[in-house]
Amino acid sequence: MKKLSFLLFVTALLVVTVTIQSCSETPVTPVVTEVIATNASFANYTTFTLESTSNGPSPSLGAAHSGNDTSVVRKVYFKNGQNKVNGTYPLGTVIVKSAKNSSGTVNETLGMVKRGNAFNSAAGNWEWFMLAEDGKILKDANGMEMRGGATLMNGMCNGCHGAAQAKDFVFSKI
Repeated sequence: MKKLSFLLFVTALLVVTVTIQSCSETPVTPVVTEVIATNASFANYTTFTLESTSNGPSPSLGAAHSGNDTSVVRKVYFKNGQNKVNGTYPLGTVIVKSAKNSSGTVNETLGMVKRGNAFNSAAGNWEWFMLAEDGKILKDANGMEMRGGATLMNGMCNGCHGAAQAKDFVFSKI
């Protein structure tokens, strides 16, 4: 009799447990449709994965990124070593390019972030940034952050990166 009571008790306990678990809600992971970069997005960018380093002039760059300077060193960093997924970079991908020369006359740091939500759709939803050497977003004379899409630098970013459309607008990683 004791065994039967025990078995009934265990069975009832299992039924209650299964019922409670099946009725509980499964947490829903929100779908990210836009990533808006902040200074924190670029913090410590020199610790990101160094994807490429190039020295000296680069005729394909022209004046952009100090492409005509014989002494410049350009380094491109990818946050978390991000790679493309199914041919495009995921939302939130952060890339930083630093160009410096030994004389100190060139010191430019630029960033791009895959923003999403149809922001700058002509250039794959990338947002472009002018950064300080420490990775903070530079501000113009009016105190506005130097960031944007198709109109930043009079469209220069979109124009040049358009040549890499087949590689999701990124030159430094295949």
